[in-house]
Amino acid sequence: MAPLAPPPPGDRPAPTDVIHNIGYRKYEGPRLGRGYARVSLFSQSLRGAYGLGRSAKSKVLPMILLGVICAPALIMVAVAVFTHMDKLPVAYTRYPVVLQAVITLFVASQAPQSVSRDLRFKTTPLYFSRPIERVDYVAAKYAALATALFMLTALPLLILYVGALLAKLDFTDQTAGFAKGLLSVLLLSLLFAGIGLVISAVTPRRGFGVAAVIALFVITYGAVSSVQGVASAQEKYHVIGWLGLFSPITLIDGFQTWFLGATSAFPDAAGPPDAAAGFAYLLVILVLVAGSFGLLMRRYRKVGLS
Repeated sequence: MAPLAPPPPGDRPAPTDVIHNIGYRKYEGPRLGRGYARVSLFSQSLRGAYGLGRSAKSKVLPMILLGVICAPALIMVAVAVFTHMDKLPVAYTRYPVVLQAVITLFVASQAPQSVSRDLRFKTTPLYFSRPIERVDYVAAKYAALATALFMLTALPLLILYVGALLAKLDFTDQTAGFAKGLLSVLLLSLLFAGIGLVISAVTPRRGFGVAAVIALFVITYGAVSSVQGVASAQEKYHVIGWLGLFSPITLIDGFQTWFLGATSAFPDAAGPPDAAAGFAYLLVILVLVAGSFGLLMRRYRKVGLS
């Protein structure tokens, strides 16, 4: 039997569209909104600063740095308790200055981790597909790194404080010193986090960010210390106090010397020479913190985020 001829084109039945029900349903749960997204970004960034929720090798460096910065405090506490010392070997306000290298390494390693990876892999726009704005992203990242730094710097001070009480040192003096130390490391955390994030947000390459952060902190401190040494040799002590305005760690040193009554780590313990210099330290710190936030906002506007 011969096969049937296909019908003429005009006689073919018109194709019909078919809708297949594959089970998708509209989301009817709660809308958590912008606040929840902001808190989630903060918490994830804070956890990431210590490698939590990441690979095992990501935890190694921050945990080593945490152990290194706490080890001297534990040793001092042991010495104070067993030798019945009448005061701690190092004041609360002086401790972060002595361990500034550890703090610098932490900022250099974690600031690029917080922002450079998002720029490199172009995942930043994904955050803005959620109900958050540019200011939420910047504020969450800034707050997370500052909080991580505060935890790093405040924990050894807490160890010193508990050890001082165990050694039966004067409760009032130790509490006042501990409070001053916490205020000092709070400003240090805000200042260092802002500077580290601004530098890291410039480049999507994490290695470049790490090198740049270390270079800025080390070079500025080395330059200031060298010039202060020259001024000390020439007995120009008032110059020493003003030179501290040009390095992040010496800024903190000058602030706590003038406002908190700490002993300066400058040559000849020459802190700010007068009230004008003392308030200049506070003003520069506040300007740098606010300026860092403003520069981050500007940076994320320039990468196409409105």
